[in-house]
Amino acid sequence: MTDALLVAAGAILLTVAVGLVRVLYGPREVDRMMAVQLLGTGGVAALLLAAAATEVAGVENVALGLALLSSFASVAFVVASPRADRR
Repeated sequence: MTDALLVAAGAILLTVAVGLVRVLYGPREVDRMMAVQLLGTGGVAALLLAAAATEVAGVENVALGLALLSSFASVAFVVASPRADRR
């Protein structure tokens, strides 16, 4: 069972790596931000799968920290984005 979890974590990391290309070469800021959200979500998923497959202590805490940082990055992007309806 642990092998299947680690293979799933590897597949998720592969899709996250493809998303990293989108971060680097995205045409717009919104595309880049969505790719960063993919990186955060995929990273959390891979970390949680690795934590379930192994007995390494603290991996769940790292996943939680990554989830918090990812959500704060999204909020910061929305707050900093220029909007036409601001007065």
